[in-house]
Amino acid sequence: MPKLLKVSAVLASLALVTGCSTPAPAENDKPLILTTFTVIADMVRVVGGDAVEVESITKVGAEIHGYEPTPSDLRNAASADLILDNGLGLERWFEQFVERIDVPHVVLSDGIEPIDIAGGDYEGRPNPHAWMSPVAGQQYVANIAAALGDLVPERAVEFDAAAAEYSAQLADLAAELEAAIERLPEERRVLVTCEGAFSYLARDLGLTEGYLWPVNSDTQGTPQQVRTAIQLVEESEVPAVFCETTVNDGAMRQVASESGARFGGNLYVDSLSEPGGPVPSYLDLLRHDIDVIVEGLTSE
Repeated sequence: MPKLLKVSAVLASLALVTGCSTPAPAENDKPLILTTFTVIADMVRVVGGDAVEVESITKVGAEIHGYEPTPSDLRNAASADLILDNGLGLERWFEQFVERIDVPHVVLSDGIEPIDIAGGDYEGRPNPHAWMSPVAGQQYVANIAAALGDLVPERAVEFDAAAAEYSAQLADLAAELEAAIERLPEERRVLVTCEGAFSYLARDLGLTEGYLWPVNSDTQGTPQQVRTAIQLVEESEVPAVFCETTVNDGAMRQVASESGARFGGNLYVDSLSEPGGPVPSYLDLLRHDIDVIVEGLTSE
């Protein structure tokens, strides 16, 4: 079934659910916060603590750009007390039904200066991956605290305190990442990935960014994309290239093979890992990625 028809069917299901039934009461009196993906769900849990219940629509390992919502997703959305999404065009699938439900909705990237996508089908639109910068991440945290404070005003002081501590951790991490990159020779400060998901981090750290495709909703791994990446790697003498965990890394492995670079490893962007995995939290995700990048660009 074409995606538009699937979404229409799901919306019809939501109309029946919201028009003919009442959501089951929550097992506790904590407000339910629904997020669009696992990274921001973790951020909300840190700020919200035990005052809120948090669920992510997409699960661990899901590719966020092309996700297709289900009727159960919409039922959860209709029964939530607050919906938080990234914005900047990341969750286009979500925009089609969030307007149909009477639930407060906050965009966590509000207040961030966007970087425009440089090519592909979405050229000129904002790059949505602002959370990949720990500097921009502090704006997400501030927006979360404000949204939770509006929802549960009697706990607003606690949310603000947790947000301040969390933001301080992100600021410390940003300084650590900057120091790690400064140890790299300038000619090796080139980051080549499958998706152009690191524009904000590259801007913070003074990295030159290269990629196969701008966003995962574009065509992926075309011969022209591969040739362009190979040329960049050869001209820059990049020692290693990388790919995100939620997409097929075959095209980037081809770039590595044909350019003489190494495949440096997989990076996490749109999803955390399971709790026992390498990136069970947002802070872990940022640390993991920079460790993999630095190791790849420094190893001979």
